Amino acid sequence: MVLFSTYAWEQRYLFEYLEVSNEKNTNDAFTKQDVLSVSGDYGIVNQIEFQGRSFAGASVSNYGVVHTGDIVYTKSPLNSNPYGIIKTNRGKSGIVSTLYAVYHPKETVISDFVQTYFEQHARMNNYMHPLVNKGAKNDMKVSSENALKGLVIFPKVEEQHRIVALFHKIDTLITLHQRKYTHIYIIAYFQKIFNCSYKHF
Repeated sequence: MVLFSTYAWEQRYLFEYLEVSNEKNTNDAFTKQDVLSVSGDYGIVNQIEFQGRSFAGASVSNYGVVHTGDIVYTKSPLNSNPYGIIKTNRGKSGIVSTLYAVYHPKETVISDFVQTYFEQHARMNNYMHPLVNKGAKNDMKVSSENALKGLVIFPKVEEQHRIVALFHKIDTLITLHQRKYTHIYIIAYFQKIFNCSYKHF
């Protein structure tokens, strides 16, 4: 069975796949309950559900609207990603602060593939490094438009779907094995504490 085609991947600018979204929450359709955060490990998540509180200001009218399937670039450094990260909103629609850049996918790309492509730290860092200027406070000096001016190598949409499906299966298997390991660890832990035997089920 052939997982991927033999067609060459194409080198193009990222702006050929994504377009900047300028949609703002000017009508206050979203509230502080809908503010999203972007996590390196967990992707785009509801801020209150993930961090226990909202860090939004008094007004969220100028926040950017993020629809399901939109892509978000964080202009904040992380340990493994000093130039920020790119994630796809796989959850509900919400809003993000002006520190984030929001993009809509064009017909040439599926949004889940964009996140898969940039999951590798080295690839993300190498892409953003020539586009970003860091300020005195280690903040990101790059516009939403300029962040799309780097080169990427993407396959056709059909192959993007196959790659995303494959990585989804791998992630599912990893999650199942992690749960099994956690279950075994908990049993061993209680066996050690109480010096008794538990059946593994």
